[in-house]
Amino acid sequence: MTAAASPSPGADAAPERLFVKGNEAICLGAVAAGCRIYFGYPITPQNDIPEYMSAHLPALGGTFLQAESEVATINFMLGAAASGHRVMTSSSGPGISLMQEGLSYMAGSELPCVVVNISRSGPGLGGIAPSQGDYFQAVKGGGHGGYKTPVLAPHSVEEMYSLTMLAFDLADRYRTPAVILGDAVIGQMKEPFAPTPYRPESLPDKPWALTGAAGRPRQLVKSLYLQDDAIEVHNWKLWRKYQEMAEREVRFEPYRLEGARVALVAFGTAARVAKTAVQWARAEGIAAGMLRPITLFPFPARAVDELARRVEALLVLEMNTGQMVEDVRASTTEHGKIQFMGTPCALPTPEAILARIRQAAGRTP
Repeated sequence: MTAAASPSPGADAAPERLFVKGNEAICLGAVAAGCRIYFGYPITPQNDIPEYMSAHLPALGGTFLQAESEVATINFMLGAAASGHRVMTSSSGPGISLMQEGLSYMAGSELPCVVVNISRSGPGLGGIAPSQGDYFQAVKGGGHGGYKTPVLAPHSVEEMYSLTMLAFDLADRYRTPAVILGDAVIGQMKEPFAPTPYRPESLPDKPWALTGAAGRPRQLVKSLYLQDDAIEVHNWKLWRKYQEMAEREVRFEPYRLEGARVALVAFGTAARVAKTAVQWARAEGIAAGMLRPITLFPFPARAVDELARRVEALLVLEMNTGQMVEDVRASTTEHGKIQFMGTPCALPTPEAILARIRQAAGRTP
């Protein structure tokens, strides 16, 4: 279990600070991690990503291809990932919905890739306002078959960079698609950050990659299992992989939790806004704090349970009508302490969050 927001810089000289959008920081992280193949299709509010990749990948010897649809995109991804290359796509909620069948095939075939969702309001075509309504879609697998993917939720431009590099490592380590779940605010905002060098951890080789059969036996990458009990054996293999993720890859940030009596649970942009409300509450003498999940899967259930047992109120803040709150409830038996605050198609204000903190602390009726 890791209670840290992002990889820490080493002892090298301080890198130059950049002032870029969150969407552009994702591209910088992907390129630093060795991604040289990108497939995509335009949709607001993530169009900065394909624009950047189309401008820079060819000069690096890479490949950019705008597919005819999101359905084509994810199938191009499947083919490129099967060759062992690091590949990425990006979209928003409606486009990610169209990719679900291909993502299920990739999870079943154990093919690594990175999928970025700069989410907008839904369901349906919805609107282009920021939203966290795609939590279920990302965390619960989305497609058929009961698979899961690691899901990372940045809350700063720097994390859009560093967590993208981590997503590629997780994808390769577990042979699985990995998801970056952002939103229209964190994707479009600009702030300065210092990009740390990419330092991959020890990663497995890719003997499964389809690189041509010369000099080795033929092999298959597939998700179809028709022999007796073969699909059951395969599903239990995948299940063990998800259990390993849950043991090794939980990441979260504890914020001002020392002595907290009221605690928030929030991720992404909502957590960024909530930090201001927590600071204001502390200035008023209210012992408030926040636990910010960085991995939405695996979810920091143990940390949430430990927090729920020692606080008087646990306020779950989301930019939707209530999705992560279900995982919070599943993490603890302290259900009587759990409260929910949702803003389905808008950014919560620190003033409104502070009002709910005061209420939870018994400062207002």
